[in-house]
Amino acid sequence: MKKYSTVLLIVIIIISQGIQAQNSSPTERCIPCEKLAGLTLPDVRITSAEQVTTGKPHCKVFGVIGKEIKFEVLLPDDWNNIFIMGGGGGFVGTIQNAARSSVNQGFATSGTDTGHDGSKSPGAEWALNNMERQLNFGHLAVHRTVEVSKAIIQSYYGSHPEFSYFIGCSRGGGQAMMEAQRYPEDFDGIVVGAPAFSWTAIAAEAVQNTQAVYPAGFSKPLLTDDHIRILQEAVLRQCDMTDGVRDSILNNPADCKFDFSSLPKCPGDVHGKECFTTAQINAIKKIYEGADAGHGITYPGFPYGGEYEPGGWMTWIVGSVEIAKKNIYPSLHSYFGIEIFKYLILQDPGWDYTLYDFRGYEKELRYAAAYLDATSTDYSGFRDRKGKIIFWHGWNDPALSAFATIDHYNAVRKADPDVSNYMRLYLLPGVLHCGGGEGPSGVDWIALIRDWVEKNIAPEKIIAVKNVSGKEVMSRPVFPYPAEAAFDGKGDQDNEGSYKKK
Repeated sequence: MKKYSTVLLIVIIIISQGIQAQNSSPTERCIPCEKLAGLTLPDVRITSAEQVTTGKPHCKVFGVIGKEIKFEVLLPDDWNNIFIMGGGGGFVGTIQNAARSSVNQGFATSGTDTGHDGSKSPGAEWALNNMERQLNFGHLAVHRTVEVSKAIIQSYYGSHPEFSYFIGCSRGGGQAMMEAQRYPEDFDGIVVGAPAFSWTAIAAEAVQNTQAVYPAGFSKPLLTDDHIRILQEAVLRQCDMTDGVRDSILNNPADCKFDFSSLPKCPGDVHGKECFTTAQINAIKKIYEGADAGHGITYPGFPYGGEYEPGGWMTWIVGSVEIAKKNIYPSLHSYFGIEIFKYLILQDPGWDYTLYDFRGYEKELRYAAAYLDATSTDYSGFRDRKGKIIFWHGWNDPALSAFATIDHYNAVRKADPDVSNYMRLYLLPGVLHCGGGEGPSGVDWIALIRDWVEKNIAPEKIIAVKNVSGKEVMSRPVFPYPAEAAFDGKGDQDNEGSYKKK
């Protein structure tokens, strides 16, 4: 009898210890922060680990994965058992984390430079004839950083995250899509903002627009600041009231049927500041129409609205000779389009955009598309593990067309009619690239995706707000695409309560 009592006692002790472990606070760290510098992980070097006492106390860890994938992991003293990774922008090249500030709310978070040093090569020259860097940038660096981050979290807190999330915009949005498509086990919830997901098509669009605006080189632009100002004024005169509200915001730019004949024509088709030549109108039409390189390689044009806003067409598409003198490239389209072609597609630093006619483009892009593009419509792996994904895009984004994200969502919906159970798209009127513009873009995306994943509360409606000098000046409801918000015709047009689902 004594023997069985001893065994029972041991079992009780084991069970009680297990219960204590389950109930123990996740902030009870297994090892001091500084000890993480000695952590041994396969193909990983921890270069530093230090306790940060300013602000919200946390442990900051830097390291290198493989040859040169740099990363940072932030581990809050008061951890909420959630991991959030943030995406980067452009060609990355520095450790970037769109969710970095979340450490102040108790989230463990991490970011990466995607495997190259952008300070030495701010464009894409780092990718020239370097397959490892190409693949790291395309998708491997983020995935490997996820795995290493979770291993460090486990070592520090003694437990894995209860839930893991990714949030990113632009390049970060493309990284988010790569994760959902290629590595569906990495995250439970993903937020995709204004995604750069079809790099080969984006490059074709950017180069085509650069050819349209700078057909003879960067010293001779076809369009100027004055032309874009007049263009936006004409668009708003014709289409601002399409949604019943005069606010310089087109609720759905697809409803705008702009009449190009309303633009003032230059007498004798001779260039002037306040008028348009035939060539200038054709260049503008090309921007709105999009790119078609043949063989199914297309990228949609840009919606009407926001052309002359700060951070609009002048920054991204038109640019100026003055900018080119300072930065080589006159616009961000010319910068990204040409750099992608030279170093990520063609591996040809001497490539001349003015001479390119897109013949043979399909063959040339095959390799780059294989590691850069997140164009798959198969999200079954992510769906089957109950993952949730939110897409959002500003309607007036001049960098990456909202129509491209709409097309992708529609393609996924065609393949899976039940897509709304795990994926939803929100289009923000009057919003530029990843924010800014006349429309409101302030949304707590982390709270929305957490509610959907952890509580199964799907975001049937989101509220976007706009703050100026710390004061809320506008709020609008945004419904999952294809639904829209419609003004009730009588309330405060700047208050979300004056809009209903259409």
